Amino acid sequence: MDLKMADLNAPHSMGTTIIGVTYNGGVVLGADSRTSTGMYVANRASDKITELTDNVYVCRSGSAADSQIVSDYVRYFLHQHTIQLGQPATVKVAANLIRLIAYGNKNMLQTGLIVGGWDKYEGGKIYGVPLGGTLIEQPFAIGGSGSSYLYGFFDQAWKEGMTKEEAEQLVVKAVSLAIARDGASGGVVRTVTINSEGVSRKFYPGDTLPLWHEELEAHTSLLDILNAPGPEPMNI
Repeated sequence: MDLKMADLNAPHSMGTTIIGVTYNGGVVLGADSRTSTGMYVANRASDKITELTDNVYVCRSGSAADSQIVSDYVRYFLHQHTIQLGQPATVKVAANLIRLIAYGNKNMLQTGLIVGGWDKYEGGKIYGVPLGGTLIEQPFAIGGSGSSYLYGFFDQAWKEGMTKEEAEQLVVKAVSLAIARDGASGGVVRTVTINSEGVSRKFYPGDTLPLWHEELEAHTSLLDILNAPGPEPMNI
């Protein structure tokens, strides 16, 4: 009983898979939707891709509370920045604001972030801000507990000059791979595509994701599994 209560009282953590990919014309951000409290899944359909401005979004991993408060502060500062300059903030400005907050509070924050967006000066950009507040511009970035299963996959699958459709398919495939292997990632897949035409969100339910090696199909009830027909007898 004590162990169960310890799980329920643990900090909300987004043991997560988050991804940002550049393509020829913009960026695609993707994430799973599982938020956990110890071993307990506190939210199976959370949205880990947060809007900072009309043209910049951030993927959040680590402590849910830490990533939310950083996002709220940066959104407020960017709003002031836009009012003062009379034009939208660039992706680099947004990423640097996150870097300043993350580095200045590195001893207290437990969150890793991926900033992605599009602006008229530099086009689509992806920046990674891991634990500690380092700012890294990358053609693609992956983070969260599921990322350890994806480095080799991205080395092989990512290519420069992808189309929007190729980038979206790559992100969905990568998140579904991480969900299959990482117990802290799960739920649905959400993507956000940002380019010169604006922002589009897409939602992929868990039962529509591809299945990988030895992975079981999604069921709505244990009865579905119990009532499923068994394997055909082997003829010798």
